[in-house]
Amino acid sequence: MTDQSKKTLTTDQGVPVADNQNSLTAGQRGPTLLQDVSLIEKLAHFDRERIPERVVHAKGAGAHGYFQVYQSMAPYTKAKFLQDQKKKTPVFVRFSTVVGARGSAETVRDPRGFAVKFYTEDGNYDLVGNNLPVFFIRDAIKFPDMVHAFKPAPDTNIPVSSSANSRFWDFISLTPESTHMITWLFSDRGTVKSFRKMEGFGVNTYIWVNEKGKGVYVKYHWKPAAGIETIDRHESTRLAGEDPDVATRDLFAWIASGKTVEFELNVQLMEFDDEFNLDFDPLDATKTWPEDRYPLMKVGKMVLDKNPLNYFAEVEQVAFCPASLVPGIEPSADKLLQGRLFSYADTQRHRLGPNYLQIPVNQPKVPVNNNQRDGFMQSGAGHSGTVNFEPNSLGGGEPHQSGDPTFEGRPIVGGHVRQKIALTNDFQQAGERYRSLSKKDQDHLVDNAVDSLGHAKSEIQKRMVENFKSADAELGERVKKGLNL
Repeated sequence: MTDQSKKTLTTDQGVPVADNQNSLTAGQRGPTLLQDVSLIEKLAHFDRERIPERVVHAKGAGAHGYFQVYQSMAPYTKAKFLQDQKKKTPVFVRFSTVVGARGSAETVRDPRGFAVKFYTEDGNYDLVGNNLPVFFIRDAIKFPDMVHAFKPAPDTNIPVSSSANSRFWDFISLTPESTHMITWLFSDRGTVKSFRKMEGFGVNTYIWVNEKGKGVYVKYHWKPAAGIETIDRHESTRLAGEDPDVATRDLFAWIASGKTVEFELNVQLMEFDDEFNLDFDPLDATKTWPEDRYPLMKVGKMVLDKNPLNYFAEVEQVAFCPASLVPGIEPSADKLLQGRLFSYADTQRHRLGPNYLQIPVNQPKVPVNNNQRDGFMQSGAGHSGTVNFEPNSLGGGEPHQSGDPTFEGRPIVGGHVRQKIALTNDFQQAGERYRSLSKKDQDHLVDNAVDSLGHAKSEIQKRMVENFKSADAELGERVKKGLNL
């Protein structure tokens, strides 16, 4: 059939897809189920779409350093690296742009990746986030669609940053939960020239667990010691032509001169019993937690003091995954996070091979003992003898299970469903964000949105204006006037 309206969405097997908007979860707010074959197929296919460049976060810069906690976080988490204020935990950080390819300019409007690998005494912990506190979508099943809409058009290969803005805004206007992210991205927070002078956020919600097994929700915030610096879109455009690698150059030169880059880690904590006392779902990655109700708590500082010796070996081959957790830190049922737990490591196994954790920059600083064998680029380090299974008696029962208690997590209620969360409230925080900006920043947000939306088709412009109006009437009217609708 040639009529697009007659085409039913299917899996790669040709099986009709009944719901492409919501992952299959245990109850409306429960964790995502592995039996969601549509989700797994979409993410697994998406993870393998680029060889060997990262699908997203392709261009980045990195640095080595350490993290030091201010005081023990024992009341909230048993994570060992968050206990002793005298201990310096080695880290490797990768900053990046999200949508652009490896050769793209670093000043274009785009979220910036902010990924930290902690080499702890309990293995590696990866805190993978962005420089903006929220995201475009709340469910990982939409991630491939989102990136497809933001990447170059499949027929012309023209990127969104040129003239293919109908693709970007078509997806955004049909995804109302993204309106909040747009108020961040199209402010001057979306254009920066220094990785040293931007905030970092974990974006997703995690769980801290203490020695007694008590859990609490946690959100992460990195605050730069150098303060926040942004540029407007005109400066962004100029630098994209004159110095497209300005952020990488700035970071490398700063550390090479003997100076350090510092960030302070803050967290917001929320008791489980409080999650239903809000007018939005706190596990929704398109929302922020109000800081007057959940104040920032200072945790520690991160100091970056050493440049990579080999860009490819370290910055290009470093691999992060939100599923790289240590005892004391658990994932929440955040639907975006649930998909990321699978997708990131799956991508790295595709890009770098199943033994990517044997690459020096990815190797834990502690012994690795398991029965994973063979595969591409297997070094064989530490593998000997006849035993490659567990349980066993031939190897004296080694390696043995740790026996640590398993965190039971939140009770799961409900059947196997594909449902949007109940408390969407997709426009309130977007409006609050706009009204919190200075007059200058409001003007820049409107100007940037009009400039980009002006390249989209008129029906898409009208749809997006209605979303802006739902967030704030003045914002919608100003964008509408700027577009001459």
